[in-house]
Amino acid sequence: MQKVAVSIGDLNGVGIEIALKAHNKIKQWIKPVYCINKKMLKKAAKLLNYEIPNDFEIYEVEGDFEIKPGVIDENAGKYSFDSFMAAINLAKEKKVGAITTLPINKESWAKAGVKYKGHTEVLRDIFKKDAIMMLGCEKMYVALFTEHIPLKEVAQKVKKENLVKFFIDFYNSTNFHKVGVLGLNPHAGDGGVLGDEEINEIIPAINEANKILNKEFFYGPLVPDTAFSSGKGRFIAMYHDQGLAPLKALYFDESINVSLNLPILRTSVDHGTAFDIAYKKKANTKSYENAIKYILNHKN
Repeated sequence: MQKVAVSIGDLNGVGIEIALKAHNKIKQWIKPVYCINKKMLKKAAKLLNYEIPNDFEIYEVEGDFEIKPGVIDENAGKYSFDSFMAAINLAKEKKVGAITTLPINKESWAKAGVKYKGHTEVLRDIFKKDAIMMLGCEKMYVALFTEHIPLKEVAQKVKKENLVKFFIDFYNSTNFHKVGVLGLNPHAGDGGVLGDEEINEIIPAINEANKILNKEFFYGPLVPDTAFSSGKGRFIAMYHDQGLAPLKALYFDESINVSLNLPILRTSVDHGTAFDIAYKKKANTKSYENAIKYILNHKN
């Protein structure tokens, strides 16, 4: 049974509740190793009034502080970062086959002096690779060509050579059979009337990538406002909200986040720390369960 390192996320949020609540289910699929120490685990379990399972294997991450449910706190921020780094090191040392991350709070990271804005940025820096962010569930996956940048900067990033590299890296990181590429503009440019990025950049990139792969793997550009109407498929979106607004409208509770194009496989829940329900025993474990299932069903 494959071992998976679980970084525990922000202990002021719902991550530890999810880990404890879902443990008996996920241990049937993989052998989880939780990056937390006994002292912090006991504090969290006591607040939740949960029993700690006997087979809850931990990898000690130093730290001792007061858990403050729902509070942005530098101690919790630092600990969530340290937990993530411990999980990465376990994967680098081949002691685990993959990593699953529970949610961090970006403000808490900033308060703790962490220079990164999120998990994917850390992975890019450590492995010096262009990690690809993909979100979704088995019914629908959406990869993001551009991520956390202002909308006004997206068009200048949509260039043929950038797209071709992204397409090939994406192909090499998944076991998908066919992927639709969204256009940038309304109506996918309407033949150039509403923008020419599709004609000048996206279509040539699709053609070149398919030629390199010697198969018709990528298709499009698809009209963005109708591409998701069937509620299923695999897509590449040109920018963040283009892909994630429809995905989250359809599959918010079950979506996951996957980091592709890395030497290690990392999956994550696709939700935040949910401070408003922290330690209230209301957290949904579906996204976490799906993040673990992805590891079983996909090769890095």
